[in-house]
Amino acid sequence: MDLALSKQVLAIIATITHNEATLASKLNDKIKNIPILSLISPVARSEQVSPLLPYFIQVGYNTNLHMQCIAAIVGEYRWRKVTAIYECDNRFSSYPGMLLNLSYSRRLVGSEIDNHVPLPSLSSLFDPNSTIENEFNRLKSKSNRVFLIVHTSLELGNLLFEKANQMGLMGKGSVWIIPDGIAGNLDSVNPSAILNMQGVIGFKTHFLETSKEFRRLKFKFRRRFVLEFPEEENINPSSFALQSYKATWEVAQAARESQGKLTLEQLLKSNISRNEKLRQSPTLKIINVIGKSYRELALWSPAGFSQSLVTEQPTEINTKSASSGVLSKVYWPGGMQFVPEGWAHSTKGKLKIGVPAEGAYTDFVNVEYDMNGSIASITGFSIDVFKAAVHYLPYDLNFGFVPSNGSYDEMVDQVYNKTLDAAVGDTSIMAYRYHLVDFSQPYVESGIDMVVTEQPAKLKEAWIFLEAFTKDMWMMMAALHIFVGFVVWLIERQVNAELKGLGSMLWFLVTVIFYAHREQIRSPLARTVLAPWLFVILIATSTFTASLTSMMTVSQLEPSVLDIQTLLKRNSAIGCNGNSFIVKFLTEVHKFKRENIKKINNINDYPAAFRNKDIEAAFFIAPHAKVFLAKYSCRGLIKAGNTFRLGGLGFVFPKGSTLATDISEALLKVIESGETEQLEKDMLTVGGGNTTCSPLESKAKDRSLIGFQPFVGLFCICSIVAILALLYSMICLLMNNVETFTSYIHVRLTQLRRIWTCTTAVFFWEPLKTPVRKSGKCKPDTVTRNAEDSH
Repeated sequence: MDLALSKQVLAIIATITHNEATLASKLNDKIKNIPILSLISPVARSEQVSPLLPYFIQVGYNTNLHMQCIAAIVGEYRWRKVTAIYECDNRFSSYPGMLLNLSYSRRLVGSEIDNHVPLPSLSSLFDPNSTIENEFNRLKSKSNRVFLIVHTSLELGNLLFEKANQMGLMGKGSVWIIPDGIAGNLDSVNPSAILNMQGVIGFKTHFLETSKEFRRLKFKFRRRFVLEFPEEENINPSSFALQSYKATWEVAQAARESQGKLTLEQLLKSNISRNEKLRQSPTLKIINVIGKSYRELALWSPAGFSQSLVTEQPTEINTKSASSGVLSKVYWPGGMQFVPEGWAHSTKGKLKIGVPAEGAYTDFVNVEYDMNGSIASITGFSIDVFKAAVHYLPYDLNFGFVPSNGSYDEMVDQVYNKTLDAAVGDTSIMAYRYHLVDFSQPYVESGIDMVVTEQPAKLKEAWIFLEAFTKDMWMMMAALHIFVGFVVWLIERQVNAELKGLGSMLWFLVTVIFYAHREQIRSPLARTVLAPWLFVILIATSTFTASLTSMMTVSQLEPSVLDIQTLLKRNSAIGCNGNSFIVKFLTEVHKFKRENIKKINNINDYPAAFRNKDIEAAFFIAPHAKVFLAKYSCRGLIKAGNTFRLGGLGFVFPKGSTLATDISEALLKVIESGETEQLEKDMLTVGGGNTTCSPLESKAKDRSLIGFQPFVGLFCICSIVAILALLYSMICLLMNNVETFTSYIHVRLTQLRRIWTCTTAVFFWEPLKTPVRKSGKCKPDTVTRNAEDSH
């Protein structure tokens, strides 16, 4: 306001925010007509002139690029969780969108802000050291070791690193990233401050030091700076000096063009308004503090990291997950030569992971207590899978299991309310739960299975032996047996007196099945036909015996209730786990009456409920049903045909948690390695080992009737041999009795000819004039002779 009263002021160049300039303009109207070039940039650069301050122009750096650069560095090393530290001074408070921008950029690279450390302005702190120590003590109780200084003054930044060194937060495994506000001033800080920042990485504005403009500034700056500050060692200008110099130069150029009067019209025509020369380059320089100074690692632009200047200016941040390798040679805090995990194992601040303490299926989660009521152990299939997934995480996960005594829905609500950090167990992935929390990749497929009692065995049925073969098999066997027997009989009847009659052939067909025939087969051709058929009989009888034995030994498991509709029609009582979502599923989806649903929370109580007729069916999720049947299938309990598919079993996390993504990726590695399958086999083996069922009773094998397909080859061989033998025997019979067949055919043809002649004479010729006896009969010879004469 004092400068505004001077007539010699053409413009004001300062680190002033828009809110401050607005407040000043309300106190002094002259400020509205003076160009103000703010070296502070908001989150988003606006090309439009402010209606309240038409001369207010922001020429500072674009903090959007800064937030994107921080996110790119985090994404390059795949740190999932970070801690954001920022000073709530006037500048930061004026632009609250800075954190929002940072959070959005983090999500693009799969990271999230785990802890926030807002610090008051350094000028407002009565005891800065005590405030910083309290905040760092809180951070030490956390596991996160990736610290991002989003915004602080250089003075507060130096104090932060001094306290971090004293409290052990700059040791091995820690990561510190500094913004341009600190990195751009490293050439001007004391050597002691540099020593406190060993291993820190950051970014600063990139500009060409060989440009004519910078060389001119450098020459003038160093000459003037040495005269005013001879004790300073570093006399080179920083990017902030270059920024101020550009702004001053452009104001002078605009004033010269307007002949000493910097009007609004002239300002809008100048490079200042268009921000062409003052606009920040979209390229930042990545640095690493080491020794007494720092070294330059690479350049960053929205296109990614590179070793050379990037001229292209994409509008979107590069979200590639694969490391570019440009930032591979970094000196980290504590002298580490490899990338820190950014996660420390701490006895404090453990993640509270809930587990179902009252689950009905202890094979998945089993919480055991000692004599004092303390937790002795937490084991089970789900626990083993989760621990295997944690082993594949790229960082150490400090967690502790907390038993949850409520239902599964109540445990999910605790994760939603942030009472629990996550939940591990046999929790089904359901749509209504997905609105509240996030789930990991399913580690076991799931559905709802219906278990019912087994129907009585069919061992006492009269015709059960017919079920050993299919009808087609029986018909094929019978037809081929008769055909082969007929061919053998036809061949043998000429040389074997014992097989001449039809009855002998039928008896031969019966006895040959049991290899009890007493008739000798004399013809070599008949033996050739009978040999493959005897082999077929041997195979078929052996198969029949094995199939019938299996039917008589192991009863076929057929459910007493086939579907849910039958239960609804009968108004039957059913059982399920009272703490599960199945109660809600049965009542709302399938319209079961609540009074017909018996809540059974112990898996060992189901057999007694079936035996006492308290329930007619029980409903389990598929993994539970598999364990249950492995234990109690010998009690006459089997799975019915109804199976409803679900999303599977998964682990529960709060909405937006990056840990859910990490665990999902780790679970895929566990599944692909075969560990999940092996853990499931171990669970079923251990679970089924406590029962007294014999292997024959515990599980009946699925059986299907035997058809003729396995015997097609043998049937074809026997048929071809029999047909060829039949043709050969008929040809031989014809050749040996040619004269007999010829005379027989001649006699038969002569008889047919006489019958035809007599018939023709009766129906087509006039009556003969030869006297006929009164009896009306004529001798056949006379009729024939007269007919021939007439002819």
